[in-house]
Amino acid sequence: MAKQQPLVMVASIEDRILHIRGQRVMLDADLAELYGTTTKALNQAVRRNAGRFPYDFVFRLVASEKNKVVTNCDHLRRLRFSPVLPLAFTEHGAIMAASVLNTPRAMDASVYVVRAFVKLRAMLASHREFSERLAELERKVGGHDEAIRVLVQSIQKLLAPPPGEVHEPIGFKPAKREPRMLRRAP
Repeated sequence: MAKQQPLVMVASIEDRILHIRGQRVMLDADLAELYGTTTKALNQAVRRNAGRFPYDFVFRLVASEKNKVVTNCDHLRRLRFSPVLPLAFTEHGAIMAASVLNTPRAMDASVYVVRAFVKLRAMLASHREFSERLAELERKVGGHDEAIRVLVQSIQKLLAPPPGEVHEPIGFKPAKREPRMLRRAP
């Protein structure tokens, strides 16, 4: 039976999964750290086995993407002055990199990398479902604004007295008496 890995491992991997070119990827430096090797050794293994890494498994970042990633991710600040543009591995590329390295640590860590990718995919699916339901609710309620406005105007018309009519107040009215004239005593 496999050992249970703490959630911290999966959570730390999730933090290193980036969204670049519409894909969720991990950079070579992060993957090498997880697999217990150097970035140079990982990239050499990828070059030696280039046939195992089609374009949808791994791609090289352009300079603008590298600058954006370095700016937004504090743990990647060491890449700022590197002359080499980093490789970005998709989920399948990360698994293939573990099989190419063929070390026990890489094989163990690749399981957690896959779990992190799967967890993010599930979170995105639930987020997408929530967004769709919210949009549906907005469409339903959007037409209600006009109906509510008309209803409020109708109620206001009912509460306002009709124009031109003066109503006597309802209730007890004391009789009007003429003031008495005071008589003078003779």
